[in-house]
Amino acid sequence: MGNLYSIIIDLCKQKGITGGKMCTDLGISKGTLTDLKMGRQKSLSTGKAQLIAEYLGVTVDYLLGKENAPTENGERDVLDEVDVGFYNGFKELTEEQQEVIRRMVQVMRGQHPNNNDE
Repeated sequence: MGNLYSIIIDLCKQKGITGGKMCTDLGISKGTLTDLKMGRQKSLSTGKAQLIAEYLGVTVDYLLGKENAPTENGERDVLDEVDVGFYNGFKELTEEQQEVIRRMVQVMRGQHPNNNDE
């Protein structure tokens, strides 16, 4: 079963509808979903992907598995470029440098590493 199919079906379940209803509402062949499910088709045309994404309230990138879903208030729960850059840089630090950053984060969260109340 393809990832695209799984994403579509999961989103349909969240909306309380079936994949078949979505297809009917959008005028898309139900065979399209069957082909995705069976692996006979790996992707959608740009037009169908846009139509489905709009219907399900997500971006095409989310539908294609390239980003996380929006949160309830519409914000994206994704790492921005700074977060990604920091994470990649973090992996390149020494263990001692990583530990300093972990302690800094704990302090910022109010969980001082020397606090024995936990």
